[in-house]
Amino acid sequence: MARRMLMPRGAARRAALALSGITLLTTSGCGVAQHGSVDRGRQLFTSKCATCHTLKDAGSTAQIGPNLDAAFAQARAAGEDSDTIAGVVKAQVENPRPSNGNASVSMPAGLVSGKDLEDVASYVASVAGAPGIKGPQLPNDPGAPVFANNGCSGCHTLKAAGASGTTGPSLDEVIPGMSAAEVKKSIVDPNAKITKGYPSGVMPQTFGQVISPQDLNALVKFLLKYSGKQGVKQK
Repeated sequence: MARRMLMPRGAARRAALALSGITLLTTSGCGVAQHGSVDRGRQLFTSKCATCHTLKDAGSTAQIGPNLDAAFAQARAAGEDSDTIAGVVKAQVENPRPSNGNASVSMPAGLVSGKDLEDVASYVASVAGAPGIKGPQLPNDPGAPVFANNGCSGCHTLKAAGASGTTGPSLDEVIPGMSAAEVKKSIVDPNAKITKGYPSGVMPQTFGQVISPQDLNALVKFLLKYSGKQGVKQK
């Protein structure tokens, strides 16, 4: 989602909302009905969007882009419904600001499209800024936010983190018995050893560059500690 969000509303009711210095301008138009899969949208969001945005339901706390809970809580308070919010999400993904290489100002063009975009828009519209959303109860561990903010739950299952992705292997099944060095290798060089039944080239090969050494070590320890465990409530 782009740094600036345009909020479609009736032309006669133009207003402005502010979020941390970001202006949410209204334009003429009406809400877009939701047709996507919320469950699939959640997986796509965690793998594509969680690295930049805070969204409580997804367990993400990244601050590169706008906090979607804060932005859309204001929208809901102003009377916007979920269909309108879905339309806003779709518009922003389809028409992001021209990229200048700064992810905090603009997001990549074509991040998701077609049915994937329908699913993401429906998911965000159903949970962003909605009252009563608690999100996954992550373990009180320094590696937990690293796991959440790097989109791991969009592809992998890890019950202790409330993750149920199926694109990649279940971490509850493959990590127990691995060494710290093996887990780290699988993160920074994922094509070195491919789990049977899964294709190569799916997992990003850039985690060694985008995750700091400190966070990477915390993530490895987190995975070794909690893989193969049932959900662990945060203390």
